[in-house]
Amino acid sequence: MKEVILMGKGSLAIKIAKWFNQSSDYKLKLIIPVIPEPSWTDSLISWSKQNNIEYIKSGNYLDIPENNNENYKIDLVFSVFYDKIIKDFFIKKCDKILNLHNAYLPKYRGVSPINWALKNNENTHGITIHEISPGIDDGRIISQISYSIYPDFDEVRDVYIRSLEYGWTLFNQTIPILDKIIPKIQDESQATYYSLKDSEKLGNRSNFTKQQSE
Repeated sequence: MKEVILMGKGSLAIKIAKWFNQSSDYKLKLIIPVIPEPSWTDSLISWSKQNNIEYIKSGNYLDIPENNNENYKIDLVFSVFYDKIIKDFFIKKCDKILNLHNAYLPKYRGVSPINWALKNNENTHGITIHEISPGIDDGRIISQISYSIYPDFDEVRDVYIRSLEYGWTLFNQTIPILDKIIPKIQDESQATYYSLKDSEKLGNRSNFTKQQSE
């Protein structure tokens, strides 16, 4: 049975945690939540407590006690909207370390990908499961799904809710065949990236709704 660490926040992270916790192939060993947890979504910490799954109170993967052990290895780390850059020393401790990113990579690396896709009047968006590398969202692609968005009437909230459904589908279709998948290198010529510093340019797409962004 493969041991799993789950990093992240919110309702999708909880659904994925439940899947690992009920799986006969994986053992959910540890939760690393985003701290502070956002109040607008379900609490991963509360789920961890209810299901007696150990979690890191600081929300920082650097505080995993076993990190100091040179021989410490973990079979799979899965990130769902985790908020910290993972350093190379920890990546090397993982047989596989994957991230679910709310965009069709290599487009929209970085923060607020849904906000930027709507700001840029895209007609499609997507979800990607990719390997975590020392860079930002530039690791090899495991699987992807694309879906329609509608900038003329979609709010960020609408697309985010839609993305949770597509993300759950992609996870369910990917993890059972994970060991068979050959990861694909991202096409750097198609890459776009937005940082927190860029967020001031989002205008009425800076929040969940245009009204909240005013």
